[in-house]
Amino acid sequence: MAKIKMKKKSTGTDMTAMCDVAFLLLTFFILTATAKVPEVLPVDTPASTVQTKLPETDLATLTVGKGKVFFDLKGREIRKRTLELMAQKYKVNFSDSDMDKFALMESFGVPVQSLKQILDMKSADRSKANQPGIPKDSLDNQLADWVQNARIANIEVNDKELQIAIKGDAKEEYPAIRKVMDILQEQKINSFSLVTGLRGKEK
Repeated sequence: MAKIKMKKKSTGTDMTAMCDVAFLLLTFFILTATAKVPEVLPVDTPASTVQTKLPETDLATLTVGKGKVFFDLKGREIRKRTLELMAQKYKVNFSDSDMDKFALMESFGVPVQSLKQILDMKSADRSKANQPGIPKDSLDNQLADWVQNARIANIEVNDKELQIAIKGDAKEEYPAIRKVMDILQEQKINSFSLVTGLRGKEK
């Protein structure tokens, strides 16, 4: 008696559903990711084993490198209020559009009189612009005014004391860092953070 041959079914797996899930996840990560903005003044921070993180709010960062000082401030409303106070002191007019641009801008290193020129640039061009740093000498100490007005603005907006962080280049000479520390201590700011890069603990 002849045997009946059964038809062999295909063992292939339908990958359509898996591909759909993969593309959905890829789309999600692309849409929710935030691009890292290039630093205007890149610095090589000294190494440390300390893992304390800087606060996300109520923070001003002073970046020191190549003999220049750049200023950055967290919080859009605080940035706007700080710029208003600086404009009043130095008799510089900023439009509402300038205020909005400044609220979104990263760190900067120009005299307040030249800040409008930086604000008029596209964000991609700002990092390429030659910024001389914020004046900090005895005759024109704008850095001290930025710090003082930022502290006032932070108290007005968030009712909290502003924290200060110094981000210095590992190759920067000590007198440049010391000058920034002296400016802070003149305002009785004796507690501030030093930004370092993380390295492994030595065994």
